[in-house]
Amino acid sequence: MLGRKLEDTLKNDPLRMKLISHPFFARVAQESLTRGQVGTFLGQWWHPLHYFPVFLSRLISVAPRIEPKTSIAKILYQELGEGDARRAHEVVYTDTMTALGFTRAEVSGAAPLPATARLVAAYAEASAEIVFGLGFLYGTEVADLTMVSGIGTAVRRVTGAERLPWVDIHVEQEPEHVVRANETVALDFSEAEVQALHSAAGSMWLHWIAFFDELERAVFPVRTSSAAS
Repeated sequence: MLGRKLEDTLKNDPLRMKLISHPFFARVAQESLTRGQVGTFLGQWWHPLHYFPVFLSRLISVAPRIEPKTSIAKILYQELGEGDARRAHEVVYTDTMTALGFTRAEVSGAAPLPATARLVAAYAEASAEIVFGLGFLYGTEVADLTMVSGIGTAVRRVTGAERLPWVDIHVEQEPEHVVRANETVALDFSEAEVQALHSAAGSMWLHWIAFFDELERAVFPVRTSSAAS
């Protein structure tokens, strides 16, 4: 009962709602975009994408019980290609974007912006402690498809691509990722652990909000109000 209540609380958290309704997503859907702008999006997204399997691996290593290890391991198995490295998410990402004319340097060779570096560092720190790490995991999975779809929208608009294998694999696998993440927060937690897990998810959403804040500032023209007549 506590787990279901926690799931509902996390899904309806104002920070999660702020993240999935970030103005960045509306701007990539509505405003003019260049390939250079989208290349910047791709290069920054690479960093958390590349680190996520490491985060999952570290989280499995600190989980004290078999139940969360099993749930996390299924997500990791899919992230790494289900036994086929060609289906690993970072490989599908690189192959999808380079096939559309983005360079490998754009996709996986860009230096992280400060907020990107802080985001990855936060995942690394969270993976050292199971309750905090589960908060990061759950918070990621209940927002991931919205973020992936936003990047996919930008790519489609500048390339005309109808099919993006990297987006397709998320659409295929994300429902199970959410199920597995739900399993990890449905375990028996003390009230203190529930508070810590919720706090961790909030911290993660704040880091992602900062990521998109900085990305928006980096690639979109500054909006100015009309001069007074």
